[in-house]
Amino acid sequence: MQAVAQQDPTTRPDALTCALVAGEASGDLLGGLLLQGLRTRWPHMQSYGIGGPHMTSQGFEPWWPYEKLAVRGYVEVLRHYREIVGIRKQLRERLLSDRPDIFIGVDAPDFNLDLAHALKAQGVPTVHFVCPSIWAWRADRIHKIRDSVNHVLCIFPFEEALLASHGIDATYVGHPIAQTIPLETDTTAAKLALGLDPARPVVALLPGSRLSEINYLAERFIQASRLMLASQPHLQFVLPALPALKSRVEARVAEQQMTPHIQVLNGQSHQALAACDVTLIASGTATLEAALFKKPMLIAYNMNWISWQIMRRQKLQPWVGLPNILCQDFVVPELLQEAATPQALANGVLDWLDSPAKIEQLQQRFTQLHHSLMRDTPQLAAHAIQKILSR
Repeated sequence: MQAVAQQDPTTRPDALTCALVAGEASGDLLGGLLLQGLRTRWPHMQSYGIGGPHMTSQGFEPWWPYEKLAVRGYVEVLRHYREIVGIRKQLRERLLSDRPDIFIGVDAPDFNLDLAHALKAQGVPTVHFVCPSIWAWRADRIHKIRDSVNHVLCIFPFEEALLASHGIDATYVGHPIAQTIPLETDTTAAKLALGLDPARPVVALLPGSRLSEINYLAERFIQASRLMLASQPHLQFVLPALPALKSRVEARVAEQQMTPHIQVLNGQSHQALAACDVTLIASGTATLEAALFKKPMLIAYNMNWISWQIMRRQKLQPWVGLPNILCQDFVVPELLQEAATPQALANGVLDWLDSPAKIEQLQQRFTQLHHSLMRDTPQLAAHAIQKILSR
């Protein structure tokens, strides 16, 4: 059967077929913002692959939900290895049989770089959105990036030059979330919107969006909140949970007899961060969101012991939290693994509430960071993708 040649997408002013894969909640948010910009450039764009509600709201067709890939830690990945590899194989075969104009992997490098490598080898242009953190972990991954993708869309200013030094085309597009979070937040209005007392301090508990994070962190965070409440009975607590995990989180709150004191939200992590005075938060993208909301925070993480031993050996910098990495300083405290006891977490949060001058200095630092990350990300990303397609 004679093959039908694909029409050059650059000759079609409003059409584009785009496959995307986002592997967790933060990737879905980034993917949704990216699609919003691409749809402005290509109004009749078709997009499909793996994603979630933010991407779906932009007309994206999810062949699998991102939750299938939302696993962190080496041991945890092994438990789901066969299913994840099976999904990647099915997706690769489907995309090679009906090729998109372009493939964009949104973060999730362990899944996306292998998929991109196979697609690139067959002539499909490939882009990776969010440079893997080679400046913090697994520096040897740079070779795989170069072999797998035609271009990287970077969200941090220093990454473009770093990739260029290794022969990888890249564009700094700013961090999309920096555009969606205002430079100044009305904390009182945000508290009222969640039915909270604006005169009382609010602590936001963000143990993460993955099931493994809920298993390892949620109970510690809730126990820490009990200790905080015993010290300062006027505190209020909010805990945003993904809809798929909300019942599990509510059960953990009930087990610790904290149901009357912790308001479990249906998602709404940005609303929780806007309303809080301080946050106890798992290491990850959410820490950057908290910094953009100018909130003091205590970063914590705990995972399977074997996974932690592997990851700590690959660590290149003294920090794990994005705000600290970007500021190149311990601007907020980090408590990891055995250090993340409920009592230590409680003490760390209460220390912030007793340090208004320190909070003011931190907010000035975070305002500078916010300005450095603000770019017209959708337009810059669409322009970079247009250039890739033109080649």
